[in-house]
Amino acid sequence: MRGPQPTAVPISDRLRGRLDRLVRRQTSPQRLIRRLQIVLAIADGLNNDQIARQLGLERSTVCRWRARWLVAVPRLEAALDEEEERVVCQRIVDALDDAPRSGAPDTFSAEQIVQIIAIACEPPADSDRPISHWTPEEIAAEAVKRGIVASISPRSVGRFLGSGRPQTAPEPVLAHAQAGGPGRLRRAGGHRL
Repeated sequence: MRGPQPTAVPISDRLRGRLDRLVRRQTSPQRLIRRLQIVLAIADGLNNDQIARQLGLERSTVCRWRARWLVAVPRLEAALDEEEERVVCQRIVDALDDAPRSGAPDTFSAEQIVQIIAIACEPPADSDRPISHWTPEEIAAEAVKRGIVASISPRSVGRFLGSGRPQTAPEPVLAHAQAGGPGRLRRAGGHRL
């Protein structure tokens, strides 16, 4: 049973040459190579079902990349006359790159983060804090007090300032050997290091 034929996407020999080079380039990531294979099969006139079977993909994947390529071809063909080869290749890579994903918006703006980090650079006494060194809890409370943020966890403050953990280990990393006393480390079996 034959369905509707997909939109043909003819490409010039010059553009096809760039596609072939990108497929053969050893540094091309596999997802790019797969997408280039789809585009080359489209240029060969194969329909979506044939390409999906040939490359072991879902038909919807082929349809998506056919639609994206259909939009990109006129710009890429025009770029062949105006741009140098590496720029054209980068434009091809960009056209076949993943679309930006929405995701959750940032909780804190860059300006808020910078202001929180600035608090950590000030002496606590300047903020009327009866402490000698800032802790993430104190910085979080000061950021709320100053109106920088409505609320923030000490953990978020710790992430902004680095790891949020002490830089030294809470316990000695090397245990002293009981028989040899401090300073003498022993391996298993009693041999000195």
